[in-house]
Amino acid sequence: IINSVVLLILLSALTDPDQYHLTSAELGGEFEFMDDANMCIATAISLLMILICAMATYGAYKQHAAWIIPFFCYQIFDFALNTLVAISVLVYPSTIQDYLRQLPTNFPYKEEIMSVNPTCLVVIILLFISIILAFKGYLISCVWNCYRYINGRNNSDVLVYITTNDTAV
Repeated sequence: IINSVVLLILLSALTDPDQYHLTSAELGGEFEFMDDANMCIATAISLLMILICAMATYGAYKQHAAWIIPFFCYQIFDFALNTLVAISVLVYPSTIQDYLRQLPTNFPYKEEIMSVNPTCLVVIILLFISIILAFKGYLISCVWNCYRYINGRNNSDVLVYITTNDTAV
């Protein structure tokens, strides 16, 4: 659903670029705006994500384990990227302050966030990222368990016991 909403926003921005065009003054001077090539790439990625999610849904519904694998791989990749973000915050904590300084002046609560002790801010961000990583890990285990369940259900190596009056096979 989120990917569909992002796709709709991107497509509307591509059809009417003047509506979404921001001047460099509105962006704070240092930020880059999305040109048409970047919007096309973002649209393609959004379409690909919708396709991967639809494949996983279809695979779970029709009991086809192979259709779930692309979504599982995406989840592993996303988890790895978020882990790298957490490591970079831990290794280079000063980048948070640099990032906050680059935000536009009209960004909500910018001054309040800047006034927080930098060590405390790093701890808060790491706690937030840890919660997100734990949730993503849980979702990865859910998809993996779904894959194993479907794979086990379709496996022909399951023992079948047939009982008759005389013998058990």
